[in-house]
Amino acid sequence: MEVKVLNINGKETGRTITLSDSVFAIEPNNHAVYLDVKQYLANQRQGTHKSKERAEVTGSTRKIKKQKGTGTARAGSVKNPLFKGGGTVFGPRPRSYSFKLNKNLKRLARKSAFSIKAKESNIIVLEDFNFEVPNTKNFINVLKALGLENKKSLFVLGESNKNVYLSSRNLKASSVVISSELSTYAILNANNLVLLEGSLEGIQENLSK
Repeated sequence: MEVKVLNINGKETGRTITLSDSVFAIEPNNHAVYLDVKQYLANQRQGTHKSKERAEVTGSTRKIKKQKGTGTARAGSVKNPLFKGGGTVFGPRPRSYSFKLNKNLKRLARKSAFSIKAKESNIIVLEDFNFEVPNTKNFINVLKALGLENKKSLFVLGESNKNVYLSSRNLKASSVVISSELSTYAILNANNLVLLEGSLEGIQENLSK
């Protein structure tokens, strides 16, 4: 599929670029997308939750009343989970929520995400640009020129660009990543993808394997 290349002023440069059908025009695999997004979100979890169980609660271990003759249930310790201040039964323990997915599935998920965005016409190809110094105002002007000032956007660079990254860092709705850092979640979480020309070769090369 052919896409027009725009400049930072939102104007057409008169050039077009061909996006690989094997990356941007496949039949999306929803289950692969689901698994990849699920893995991404699982990896964000710290898993440091912990509650004290019976053996960890502070308190005496003496038997608090005689075994028989009280008319109530037998009880051996104030740490009993049935008592206020007692231990928690089967409470959460520190654990890792991460799980593994094979590379082919993750690659399919990213291609599916790109294809979904392409089908919705939410991909913009922008010629490579740079700022002399980090300047948030300049980045906002680029967003306005592209009609993205009120939309969640993801700019994909071919290589690390400190000035562009720092210019966008203070903006909640926009983020900048390099093509090697792309995730299925990041692609789908943005309303619009802005692919710089320099990033396309790396994206298509990595996902066409």
